[in-house]
Amino acid sequence: MTESLTEPDHPTSAPPACAPDSRAVAARFAALSHPARIEILKHLSASSSCCCREVVEHLDLAQSTVSQHLKILVEAGLVRFEPDRQRSRYEVDRAALADVSASVAALVISCCSGR
Repeated sequence: MTESLTEPDHPTSAPPACAPDSRAVAARFAALSHPARIEILKHLSASSSCCCREVVEHLDLAQSTVSQHLKILVEAGLVRFEPDRQRSRYEVDRAALADVSASVAALVISCCSGR
């Protein structure tokens, strides 16, 4: 059974107290919530860019699984996608990851500052 954070009268709307930047941060956190996606980011970070096949070989996951994880990371803005002839290339968006880091730091400071 899953719980919804939406109000019963507005099943598709976000909670009223949720600012747009909070939704964006939450979407990026959600993209980071799977161990395979963390491993994909680590692998991509170790090189300038990789194709899906290289990630598949590194992680020993099915190509379709890696593709789905890469799609989630791209949609969250954490990974950039570049078509390159027959093999698309993926690379970490380091500025986006720095933003995630800053968001976590700000959250920790605000939660731990005694307010």
